[in-house]
Amino acid sequence: MDHGRLTHQLNTLGIRVIAARNSALCSLADDLPAPVIAELLGLHINTAVRWGKLVKRDWTSYLAARADSG
Repeated sequence: MDHGRLTHQLNTLGIRVIAARNSALCSLADDLPAPVIAELLGLHINTAVRWGKLVKRDWTSYLAARADSG
């Protein structure tokens, strides 16, 4: 079964897949920096950055700490 058919069947049952997906991505973007999300989920980095901007998460302190640790 492809994802389109599965999505249709779940929507028919009242399970809104896109809302659950978006909620999960927002939660991840709030907890993890974009490069980590991109690698974990196989997303393009620009897509992961957009999710981070959507939840207004600022990871500059994380990036600075990573740069300092070498």
